[in-house]
Parts: sequence; structure tokens; C-alpha cells
Amino acid sequence: MIEFLIAKMHDARFMTMLLAAVAASATAYTLIMPLFAGEGLAKRMKAVASERERLRQRERERLNKSEKVSLRQTPKQLVSKVVEDLNLTKWLAQEAARDKLIMAGYRGHAPYVTFLFARAVTPVVLFLGAVFYVFVITQMDKSLTVKLGICIGAAYLGLQAPMLFLKNAISKRQLSIKRAFPDALDLLLICIESGMSVEVAFRKVSTEIASQSIALSEEFALTTAELSYLQDRKVAYENLAKRTGLEGVKSVCLALMQSERYGTPLGQSLRVMAQENRDMRMTEAEKKAAALPPKLTVPMILFFLPCLFIVILGPTYIKIQMLP
Repeated sequence: MIEFLIAKMHDARFMTMLLAAVAASATAYTLIMPLFAGEGLAKRMKAVASERERLRQRERERLNKSEKVSLRQTPKQLVSKVVEDLNLTKWLAQEAARDKLIMAGYRGHAPYVTFLFARAVTPVVLFLGAVFYVFVITQMDKSLTVKLGICIGAAYLGLQAPMLFLKNAISKRQLSIKRAFPDALDLLLICIESGMSVEVAFRKVSTEIASQSIALSEEFALTTAELSYLQDRKVAYENLAKRTGLEGVKSVCLALMQSERYGTPLGQSLRVMAQENRDMRMTEAEKKAAALPPKLTVPMILFFLPCLFIVILGPTYIKIQMLP
């Protein structure tokens, strides 16, 4: 069986067909997934509504001085058992990782336990896979030190892979929030100037902005729930700034806290901050546009110019070869 796998790994035709199948599957997946975007939006909004109900129940339980209820779902039994048996919360626990999970949209204890499980299991899996590939499948003609270095490098990559995944999820979520936040501030300004309270304004904007940014809609809905059921409204604004990690959101939360404390008018501040966030979004777009020509230089040299030379000089070369 192993010899058969090794032979297939060295078969150029088989590997070409395999890579083509993977590329075709990825293309089909990319084209089909947007068709299910609406269903994902409905599920996320339903999860936000459920989160609000859980938060209401927790606050009522706390005010009644009764037993505290669980706000999040418990992790899977196998994952939880492995984390508890190996005491990963002691060896791999990071408060920064917990904050990053919240910024990526993964709240509660279950995602944190899953993250610790991934950080413990992924290095082992990649290390064993590298050992099997280096020593069994390819049987590399290298020294033992080089082979062990490759295996250790794979293990280190597995250790960093969950953090890389988390950073990628945070960047995507922040980009979605950043793009929709100026429009959300305009809607919030309209709602507040029309006489709505802050809670009603946040609830209304969370509904209207859902089609543009699910992440921002979710954050505003959670802020609405916290404003309604937390004793200190300042904590709700601080939690919103902490969950997003964006400077624009932090500035708006600071203005809201100052308005709550000193009674200052909020309309002008929201108008100015909306314009600042819109200018920041335009500045980032201009930076990306200015960085595009240098990035295109190497692809043009490698892919565009050779094709251009073949199209221009190809007929001339053929005519020269046909001359007697």
C-alpha cells in the first residue's frame, strides 16, 4: 500500500489530474457559496436574538441573587475532556487569545476551549505528518539533522496556525465593520436627532445595517442588549470598543460615554466622526490603489510580457523558418 502511494505521488499525470480536480472543486465552491449567503445572514441574526435573550436571562438571575446560568453553549465533550485531562488551560491559556477570539466573533467558553485544543493537537498532527512524509513516503536523501529540522518546522507551523487563522478572521471582521461603520453612524445620527433613545437607535441601526455588514449588526445588537440590562451603561460602550478593536469605534464609544456623563449634545460629534471614518476609508483605498503598480510589476514581467513577445515575434519567426 505504501509503495502504491509513493508511486502515485511520483506519477506526474496523476498529480496533474489531482491538482486539476482540486482547482475545479475550489472554483465550483467559490461560485456556489454566494448563493447561500442569505441563509447565513438569517442564522447570524437569529443567533444575535438568542444571545440577547440569554443576556436578559442572566441579568435577571443575577439581580434575583439566584444561581448563575450559562450564557454560552458548552464545548464538545471530547474537546473539553482533552483540555481538562491535559490541563491546557494552565499551559496554553492566554488572555490575549481570549480577547482576540471575541474580536473575531467567537464568544464564550466553547470557542476558547476549542482554540486551546487546536493549539495542542495541530503541532502534533503536522509533526507526525511531516515524519511520515519525510521518512516513509519520499525517503529524502538528506542528513538526519535536515529531516528533523523539517519536522520541527512543521510542528512550529502547526503551533502558529491557530493564531494565523484567528488573525485572518479578525482582519476580515474588522474590514467588514470598517466599511459599514460610517453609514451606521449616519443612521445612528438620524435616529438620535429624530428623538429616539440610544437603545432604540442602536436596535434600529442593527436591523438596517445587517444587509451591509453582519458583523456590525451583531455588535450593535449585543450593545443594545447590554445597554438595556447592564447596571452601568459605560461598560456596554467599553465592551463594544473592546470587541471591535477599531480606533473609529473607540472614538464613538468615548463620545457616547462623555454624552452620558456630562450631557453634551451627541449629534454634532456623530456627524464629525462619521465624516472622519469615511475619510479614513477613502485614504486606505487610495493607499491600496497607489501600491498596486509596484505589485503588478513582477506578474507583468513573468506572465504578460512573454505572451506579448510570443504574439508579436511568433509570426515573424515562423516566416523566417519557412524561408528557403
